Parts: sequence; structure tokens; C-alpha cells
Amino acid sequence: QVQLVESGGGLVQAGGSLRLSCAASGRTFGSYTMGWFRQAPGKERKFVAAINWSGTTTDYADSLKGRFTISRDITKNTLYLQMNSLKPEDTAVYYCAAPATIGFSRRFDFYPYWGQGTQVTVSS
Repeated sequence: QVQLVESGGGLVQAGGSLRLSCAASGRTFGSYTMGWFRQAPGKERKFVAAINWSGTTTDYADSLKGRFTISRDITKNTLYLQMNSLKPEDTAVYYCAAPATIGFSRRFDFYPYWGQGTQVTVSS
């Protein structure tokens, strides 16, 4: 059973930074792509970033390139999302996600495993 636990969310002023973490367990973490998604109130869940098993390939939502950085530490079975220059529109619940198969995708339906989410609130 794959388990994903996010942490690191909180309240931050616009222009500030946060680093989210996602602790993974239940299978060989280092063999699979991992992703981050976010869901703002009243809106659908959207892709934020993905990283392949080795960390050599990353993908970002176009609007987030240059501000967000996804990374992973295989030795700690942990996924990270560094968020800089935060804006009020970044306010959302952030989820990490894991696929059931080998591959690399930003598609929502590629990821059957989800954490419980961590709230990020950016004040203006």
C-alpha cells in the first residue's frame, strides 16, 4: 500500500517562500515518477510539477516555471516542492501523487495514489 504524507504548508506573505515535503512509503520510491498538484477553493485540481525516477527530468505548469522547483531525495523517500515569490493566486491545497506504473506524465489520471494534502495560503 502506497502512502504519501505531505507537510510544510502554511500561511506566508506574498513574495515569500515555502518548501513542501512528501514522505513516501509502501514501495520502491526511487523507481517511479512523482508529481505535485494543487486545488484552489471551488476549482479543479491542477498539475504543478513532476519529476522522473532519477530526478533528471522535470516538468512544470507553464505559469509556475522559474518560481517552483521540484526535487526528490531517494535516500529519504521524500519529494519536495520549493516555492518562491509566492502570490495570492498560489493559495491552494497542495497534493503529492504517485503513479501505479512506470512512465512520466502530467495527466491527473496517471496518478492513482494521493496524499491528504497540505494547505498553502498566501496573503497579499
